[in-house]
Amino acid sequence: MPILKNAKKALRVSERKQVINRQVKTKLKTGVDKVLKSKKVADLPQAFSTIDKAVKKNLIHKNKAARLKARVAKAAK
Repeated sequence: MPILKNAKKALRVSERKQVINRQVKTKLKTGVDKVLKSKKVADLPQAFSTIDKAVKKNLIHKNKAARLKARVAKAAK
């Protein structure tokens, strides 16, 4: 356990961010999987939105986002 005051705060912040990041990553994975399994074009905007949000929060790299978008679009074609 941290001893210093700023280390305690850093731990609290880290735990909060961890929860939020986990939620975003889970939404990302479910959104992509939904399109890959259903192969419906109607699900594309939701998947693209979740991918863009993950990039905006620096959870995935922009090149990975582009690769995922291409893979999802190809599957829904």
